[in-house]
Amino acid sequence: MNTYEEKRSLLLEMIAFSTVDGQLHKREYEFLAIVANELNISKTEFNDLFHLELPHIVIKSEFERFQQFYRLALLMHIDGVLHQKEEVSIQQIVIKMGLNPIVTNRILKMMKMTKSPIIDAEVLLEIFKEQHN
Repeated sequence: MNTYEEKRSLLLEMIAFSTVDGQLHKREYEFLAIVANELNISKTEFNDLFHLELPHIVIKSEFERFQQFYRLALLMHIDGVLHQKEEVSIQQIVIKMGLNPIVTNRILKMMKMTKSPIIDAEVLLEIFKEQHN
């Protein structure tokens, strides 16, 4: 992530996704706060993002788009409830990002089938590499 505007856009996309089911769960908010902290976005500005509409900035790097997809997938699972609206929304986001839907569906299935939705980084990297072969 290169610029501050890109970081804000990434977080804004996550905030919008977190409320696609009509509510913001406490665990979703906490996860978003952690991401904001990692992106060096202050708590005040983070909270202000819930009331702003910023222009969407396209993530240029395919690897960064893949990372963003995984963050959204984690966010989808963080409240322990998978909503149909979240599943539809993430599929639309994947298409907009230009990611391979077969690969992303594989990851989503893996996340559903395990007790914890967290997938080892090495496994994710291998799956990401597979889409190029």
